[in-house]
Amino acid sequence: MLKKVFCVDDDSIALMLYKMVIKKAAFTDEIITAFNGQEALEYYDTLLSENSEPMDYPELIFLDLNMPIMGGWEFLERFSNEEYAAFRGTKVIILSSTIDPADLRRVGEFPIVIDFLSKPISKEMLENLKSKWM
Repeated sequence: MLKKVFCVDDDSIALMLYKMVIKKAAFTDEIITAFNGQEALEYYDTLLSENSEPMDYPELIFLDLNMPIMGGWEFLERFSNEEYAAFRGTKVIILSSTIDPADLRRVGEFPIVIDFLSKPISKEMLENLKSKWM
């Protein structure tokens, strides 16, 4: 089981579903959320400014791509900069409804992305992730 998972999606219903399914699957001890990439970066900026311990960092981010203010790709570009080097141990799983082959190819630009999955999240998906990555 992971200690902390971060879900970033602009859809409040999707976030509620993520929380429900993740809890039911006993996938993590704690779930935090943000509505877009900007809020997610602000969360990480707070961790940096408070000199938080690495054990307090989310181990995994479920990231939507299409969000207002700052989408998933822009978040990944910024999060991959040296400014956020302290979080290199954090892995990302993109959860998206996109079927654009360009998005699937672009994933390779970001070594922190370990998977690209279609929405919605399911208990079976989480069980598969447990066996595959943990």
